[in-house]
Amino acid sequence: MAKQYDVVVIGAGPAGYVAAIRCAQLGLATVCIDNWIDDDGQPSPGGTCLNVGCIPSKALLESSERFDEAQGAFAEHGVRAKTVSLDLATMMARKEKIVADLTGGVQQLFRANGVAFVHGTARLRTGKEVEVERLDGKPPTVLKAENIIIASGSEPVQIPAAALVDDMIVDSSGALVFEEVPKRLGIIGAGVIGVELGSVWRRLGSQVVLLEAQESFFTMADGQVARAALKEFAAQGLDIRLGARVLDASVSDDKVKVRYQDGDGEHKLTVDKLVVAVGRRANTAALNAEEAGLKLDEWCLIHVDDQCRTTLPGVYAIGDVVRGPMLAHKGSEEGIMVAELIAGGARHVNYDHIPSVVYTHPEIAWVGKTEQALKSAGVEYRAGSFPFAASGRARAMGATTGMVKVLANAASDRILGVHIIGSQASELIAEAVIAMGLGASAEDLGMTVFAHPTLSESLHEAALAVGDNAIHIAKIRKPKK
Repeated sequence: MAKQYDVVVIGAGPAGYVAAIRCAQLGLATVCIDNWIDDDGQPSPGGTCLNVGCIPSKALLESSERFDEAQGAFAEHGVRAKTVSLDLATMMARKEKIVADLTGGVQQLFRANGVAFVHGTARLRTGKEVEVERLDGKPPTVLKAENIIIASGSEPVQIPAAALVDDMIVDSSGALVFEEVPKRLGIIGAGVIGVELGSVWRRLGSQVVLLEAQESFFTMADGQVARAALKEFAAQGLDIRLGARVLDASVSDDKVKVRYQDGDGEHKLTVDKLVVAVGRRANTAALNAEEAGLKLDEWCLIHVDDQCRTTLPGVYAIGDVVRGPMLAHKGSEEGIMVAELIAGGARHVNYDHIPSVVYTHPEIAWVGKTEQALKSAGVEYRAGSFPFAASGRARAMGATTGMVKVLANAASDRILGVHIIGSQASELIAEAVIAMGLGASAEDLGMTVFAHPTLSESLHEAALAVGDNAIHIAKIRKPKK
């Protein structure tokens, strides 16, 4: 007989575990199903983000940046480090401990909030039932609920031209567990994942080549920011080759041979390791969607409305398995929204105000519309920018690369987009998200008092620059006629 719950959540990534916890907080009997297994064969809730994505990659980005600074940047501050050496094993152990602490923390949160947990792979059945193939040695379990939330996440896209081979040709997960620094590293894809992974291994000593099929770099970001980022990454030593389409890759003599084509013809590249980082796809194959009557689109994403309701009554889908950016914070907010709706409340997610971040050095972050999007839509706007080179705090930090850019409606002055490249952009963008969420104008930001000296003053100055009123950069005088 099926065990009855108010809510069954499929997946314990940032979308699923947040949804499960919020449902339980609202008094709903909730069970969460997840099939992630750690290296010891134990449950490891947290999804891609905690296990092989956001968290371990940021741990390595942080550690590799410290190593990079110790090799040169410290001297500028009068700190002399005579010998700097890399202990990659310790660096990896630190990363693994962070992952273990956080995945264990999810299990503690489940217990504290009364969320039942089942370790296994879920499969939809008709009649609001979910069958679970257990991974704990127990027989399959059937769960029944008035409401089902699908949050099964995503997985790396694989391409026929570069099939994965042991530890030689790997996906993004494999690039987080190298036991030694590759002398020469190839990466297929120069998107967010590609440049972050490339940054880690470049700092640790690899010669990194990124092959990007698109002719333009970071097309999802503001064009001015993308151009600045490409220039900075090139200066750091990342070899980013645009318009480069990989034809095939194979392993020979402990090397990876890559053949690719660009506007100048066909080329060959030999590397020690090759990372395939061409994007991610929804984990919907194992859900039994067709038999259950669940509608998917051509990308195998689950069709949902603005409040994440699927075509099946009482069944919701959130996170990477639905439309929109595959971002942990987007999935978490959808999880809270759905929990509130199930409990009879009201909630929505403003998809126009979801921030995006690239955790390179410098960081890149944005929210809202880009200049190219506004031009394409025929929206009249004004732009204001402020360079970190003119910020006292940035100079004190030695972090003068980059800028803050504010785009505002020409008629209403309401902020339409904010784009940042520079130190702590991931933190600064939250101020812009709050401002836009409250319907602020550039003038509102310009009239707000920011602490001095801080990097956040650059947002203040960029907002002032929208009206040509920035204080700490010289105006360009127009020649008299």
